Amino acid sequence: MTLTNELLQTAIDASIEAGKAILEVYNTDFNVETKDDKSPLTEADKRSHNIIKKYLDKTEIPVLSEEGKHDDYSTRKDWDSLWIVDPLDGTKEFVKRNGEFTVNIALAEGNTPVMGVIYVPVTGDLYFASKDHGAYKVTTKDSAEVSVLTDKADKLPIDQNRDKFVVVGSRSHMSEETEAFINDIKEKHGDVEILSRGSSLKLCMVAEGSADFYPRYAPTMEWDTAAGHAICTAAGFKVTQYETEKPVIYNKENLLNPWFLVHR
Repeated sequence: MTLTNELLQTAIDASIEAGKAILEVYNTDFNVETKDDKSPLTEADKRSHNIIKKYLDKTEIPVLSEEGKHDDYSTRKDWDSLWIVDPLDGTKEFVKRNGEFTVNIALAEGNTPVMGVIYVPVTGDLYFASKDHGAYKVTTKDSAEVSVLTDKADKLPIDQNRDKFVVVGSRSHMSEETEAFINDIKEKHGDVEILSRGSSLKLCMVAEGSADFYPRYAPTMEWDTAAGHAICTAAGFKVTQYETEKPVIYNKENLLNPWFLVHR
């Protein structure tokens, strides 16, 4: 097994183990805390973070996790590679109990995500990709070797028989700029279907071919998008900045993403 596959295996194992811990909390009458930024936090976020950190620490690659300690940029800027993790992306969806929350694990080299794993605990959908391996989707409740999962998986994007353009959007974020983008697509291509999804599933919808565009003209953080970015790239899509059309980059001094568009 190559080093890349070993790291991908570690990320997959971590995501599925974390997913099991998340579901243990999901199926109880859990409490919801509020963080300083007013976003929700549950026991599931904490358990998932601790499990993933245990797996990733063994790789001796530094970890940047939403729920962990954030090293100062003076330290981070010297990292050749790093893990970028959201232990539970879509905590609001988790609290609503609609199932649309994910575990996000990405490996970035320099400023570029080169490996991504997104796991959906409720459905067992696993999206995984690396720049050398390609992008895949498989449904599983238990981990297995990368080669076994790949043999069972659909390579992304999956052929779709669609007769209209599909734009994926957020259930809770629809800015004026997003509406303007959708109206522009309607003028060019006629009827447009809006596909609503929570968490990083929005990037997955483009990567798997269920949507053509994902305009995100609202705030996100690096851990929200890094794994999906890697999966989209490996599937042949781009994640570009709204104003410059340059690729979105990671491990910045300010971990807030610019507005971006996911597209072919």
